[in-house]
Formats: sequence, structure tokens, C-alpha cells
Amino acid sequence: MKDREARAVRRIEARTQGCGPLIPSLTESARPLRQQIFERVRAAGYMPRVQVAKELGVSPASVTTLTSELIEMGLLEEVSTQRDVGDGGRGRPAVALGVRADARLVAGVKLSDREHTAVIVDFAGNLIADEAITRQPGAMELADLVAATATLVGRLCEKAGILPEKLSAIGLGVPGFVDTATGIVHWSPVIASRHAPLAAAASERLGRPVHVDNDANLVTLAELWFGAGRSLSDFAVLTIEHGVGMGFVMNHRIYRGGQGLGMELGHTKVQLDGALCRCGQRGCLEAYVADYALVREATTALNLTSRETQSVNILLESLYDHAKAGNAAARSIFHRAGRYLALGLANVVNLFDPELIVLSGERMRYDYLYANETLGEIKALALNTGRPAPRIEIHAWGDLLWAHGAAALALSQVTEQLLSPAREVAAQ
Repeated sequence: MKDREARAVRRIEARTQGCGPLIPSLTESARPLRQQIFERVRAAGYMPRVQVAKELGVSPASVTTLTSELIEMGLLEEVSTQRDVGDGGRGRPAVALGVRADARLVAGVKLSDREHTAVIVDFAGNLIADEAITRQPGAMELADLVAATATLVGRLCEKAGILPEKLSAIGLGVPGFVDTATGIVHWSPVIASRHAPLAAAASERLGRPVHVDNDANLVTLAELWFGAGRSLSDFAVLTIEHGVGMGFVMNHRIYRGGQGLGMELGHTKVQLDGALCRCGQRGCLEAYVADYALVREATTALNLTSRETQSVNILLESLYDHAKAGNAAARSIFHRAGRYLALGLANVVNLFDPELIVLSGERMRYDYLYANETLGEIKALALNTGRPAPRIEIHAWGDLLWAHGAAALALSQVTEQLLSPAREVAAQ
């Protein structure tokens, strides 16, 4: 019996979904071939060797050699499907390749103004455990924020039944201006100081490699790895929570700009000398659309008590209920926010012409954000070229969306380090 046939072959009952971009970027040829093979298999869930060779345009012999190396490294394994085994067990099932899910574990953490969330996923992208801790709103000192992160990761690992040392890397997301390459957060509403070395501080405290990114980029990574963007080359993701964030995928990769701080749609100006934004400037889109902006207006318009204003979520739900009940002031607040949102999205369409715009995050349950009049206004404000407008999809993932994106960041970094150690590691 040949060595390949002698290896244990794991049987899977149904096709897995896979994770990661389904269509590789045009620069994929710069990656080592074994990395390309691994990422193709992970994206597909599982894939026969002959199909890998066909999609990559290389010889079956090369694929066989490199997949043998990946199997020896414990990163891939041979699998068979139930449909390939028939006739009472007679005959030989077709053998495909799949990621060995337990090869590595990573964590993804999202730090926010009101709640920290985290997930652990395996190397195939399967969710192992999730956890959340609440916190008091407001900026924290860097040391306190890192301590809270350590507490969250510890609880998460306990829930998963593993030691923190089993994590190969941790992805960490925060709102604000983040230099991903250095792990420095230049400004964030959750950190009291500017130019905070968050990645270095968290890595030292946790004893694991930590990779940091802006939370909007992490939402975009979640869509690229697990959601609607897996098969698209160019798309935009807009998130509306306590702030307004945007991520953009160009050629299947996150676009970050020349200094890694691009795509700050929430801080583009829609009104000169307008409402005060939490960044310290005036007239930002965020100052009219984000939840703190709605709270600011609702507190006055609805004469809400100080007790009610202590919880943003409760206040927003109250505002939404008033609007649904026909309260003119509440409806006016939402209507204005929708118009400003339409203006921002029309500018995105005019600048980048994305194939798809995803409105993502927990706030998407408030349908004023994507009401017909809002979507119609986007079309009216965008250039009329005679071509179809970009699709707009609504994804209300919930709070774990950001943490999944942070996990995708960690997965991409670990993959790079394992399979392309000589290259400068760059996030997907």
C-alpha cells in the first residue's frame, strides 16, 4: 500500500463551508505555492488534489509533493465524504484535502465603549467558544484596558477548556485610528492616551502575539472571511454603532491607505462648523448618524430623564419605539440621520464604485437606516451613469461580528508566519 493510502483518512459527513476569500487576489502569485494550496483548501472547506492543481494552474505532481509537506506539518489532512462511499461500503472513496482544524487556535477580541467581546476559532475557522464582559462607558488607561483584555481572554479560554498558552495569536480590535503595522493606536475613544502601543502592551501581558486593527476593518474582514464578501473582489462595509466605521476591500484585500489610516468615512465632513464629533472636530458624518448623536438629540426632543440616558441601548430602543408609534420628533431624528447616511454612502459610490455595500452591525435592526427613502436618496445623490447602482445588503450579525473579524486577522497572521516566514507579514 502506498504511503498516501496508508495514512488515516478522516471521513466527513457533509461539505464544510470553509473560511477566507474564495477568489484569490491578483497578487497571489507572490505567495509561496504551499501557502496558496493551503488557503485554497481552507476557503473551499475541502478540495481534491486534482482540483487544487487545476485552480492554481500547476502540475498534479507539485500539488502532491507540497500537500504531503502540509500533512506532515499537521496543517492539512485527508478526508472523504459520505457520498463517495456507496454500495454497502464497497469500492474506494475519493480522497480530498481539508484543514486540520485542531492544528492551531486563535482568539479574536473586540474592545468597545460598553462591552468587550471575544471568540476562539480553530484553524478551519470553526467557532470554539465566545465570551463577553460589560464595562462602564468612557476611556480607560492603557494598563487598565490591557488588564480587562487579559481577564476576558482568561474567561474565554476557561470556557473553551484550554490554557491561554494554546492560543497561537490574538486579534484585537478597537475603534479609532490604528496603525496596524506597528500596533499603535493613535486615537481611540476607549483609550485615555494618544499613540498608545496597544499591541506591544497586550502581547507582554498575555504572553501571546497580538495583532491590532481598527474595528471597522475587522467587520470587513469578517465579511471577507465568513460573510457576503468571500466571492467578491471589491466591496464596502459600513458599520454604525457608537461610531461610524467603514472598511473597503479592493482586489480581495483590505484597503488601508498610504499610512494605514484610510477609509475614515465617519470623519468625513458633511456640515461645516456642524455638530461636535467625539474626535474633537465638527461636522463629521458620525456626529449625525452614530448612536451617541441620536442620544444627544433624543434626550432633548423626548424629555428623557437622566436615569434613562445612562443606558444608550435603552434610550435608542425608546427612541425607536416612539418613532414607530408616530412621534414626530423621534421620526424627525431618524429621518435626518438617514439623509446624512445616504449622503455618505453616495460619496462612497462616486469615489469607489463598489460592487456591493454591506450595512453591518447590531444597529441594522433599526430599519430607518435602510428605509426605502434612504436607499432612494443614495441613488439620487450618486452619479447617474445609466449603469445599475451597487447592491446594498443588510447584515445584523450582532456583537460577535467584530470578534470574528479579529479572529480572521489572527488566522491570516498565523498562516503567513507558518507558510511564508521570510515575507513581511501583512494582514489580509
